[in-house]
Amino acid sequence: MADKKKKLKYKKITEVIIRVIFFIAMPAAFASGFVGVKLIFNAVGQGKPIDPDKLLVLIGLLAFTIVFGRFFCGFVCAFGSLGDFIYFLSGLIQKKIFKRKKQITIPQKASVLLQKLKYVILALIALLCFCGVYSKLTGWNPWDVFSRIMVFKAPADGYILGIIILVLIIIGMAFKKRFFCQFLCPMGALFALMPVLPFTALHRDESSCIKGCKACRMNCPVDIKLGEDILRDGECIACEKCMGVCPKSNISRPEQKLVRNDIIILVIKSVLFFVMGCLLGLCRFF
Repeated sequence: MADKKKKLKYKKITEVIIRVIFFIAMPAAFASGFVGVKLIFNAVGQGKPIDPDKLLVLIGLLAFTIVFGRFFCGFVCAFGSLGDFIYFLSGLIQKKIFKRKKQITIPQKASVLLQKLKYVILALIALLCFCGVYSKLTGWNPWDVFSRIMVFKAPADGYILGIIILVLIIIGMAFKKRFFCQFLCPMGALFALMPVLPFTALHRDESSCIKGCKACRMNCPVDIKLGEDILRDGECIACEKCMGVCPKSNISRPEQKLVRNDIIILVIKSVLFFVMGCLLGLCRFF
């Protein structure tokens, strides 16, 4: 038990270091990837050819997701890391100042229902792009505001609505883990629809689970229990929180048979993504 806690501690430290590095080095990766989605629907709607070079970032992110699951969402996306920090800070304030034992949060049933909202947002953006309306709308996009702030630029003129929406999202992040990722992120919706290769997907051995145990779901940022509902397994952001809390160690990945050390696997994935990000121009230092 002590050995397991020690490993989890080192893994958590490694996760924090990796996320800080990506937060600093690739803050606009989300916005860069979503540009490709908009380009596709704009081109289809206008009947114009698509420049493949402008889709390289999107293709890279989707390919990485298919091979390694939603690693981008779990460890790379600056918006996700910001949300986790704000939720942690909110919990600390609620505990230390307001003496609350548990954080105020959104009920699980409501959370599951609200997760559908990001698919509606993705479909709406696709429709607006297809009709040629999206490009005419300015000033509302919160991730454009965030991306500019992260590269030390002031939001563009006319982005008052975008700033207001960003502030509201940040408030939501204080009361729900992965608020934006779960409920509002159109890229998250797209990633959730991607298949994941069997040799890297997280798997839960349901036959060995303790009856009534909810440890994995209670610690999951996106409120899922792997294998319980195959239609919701795409919500998994590959954060691997469930692996550390399972009392029977029933959750694993096939590649653990090749590399048993979870930290090494995490570092390898991070290095691969970092190299890919540099090649795609996502890193602001290279």
